[in-house]
Amino acid sequence: QVRLVESGGGLAQAGGSLTLSCAASGSIFRINVMGWYRQAPGKERELVAHISRSGSTYYADSVKGRFTISRDNAKNTLYLQMNSLKPEDTAMYFCAAKRATLSPPSSWGQGTQVTVSS
Repeated sequence: QVRLVESGGGLAQAGGSLTLSCAASGSIFRINVMGWYRQAPGKERELVAHISRSGSTYYADSVKGRFTISRDNAKNTLYLQMNSLKPEDTAMYFCAAKRATLSPPSSWGQGTQVTVSS
């Protein structure tokens, strides 16, 4: 079992920044890839970014150049630095753990709300 706990969400103005954190505990050895997903009201959950244990990253086109994903393997913590926020970034953000890049998430956090005002 892997437990994921997100923090750092909140309210930001358009053009502002927020940083999300996700602390992982439990069967950490099972985690090769960690990622951030988001779900806006009435929309499907979508992948925002993920990062492998070696540091390889993927970003959705909608966040490229604005968001940066990173992980501290020693602290078992995942981060998402979000800059130049837009109202369309408003969503519940979820941390996820996967065994491989193309695998579906095997563990989810409870989510943290990000709201961007225009």
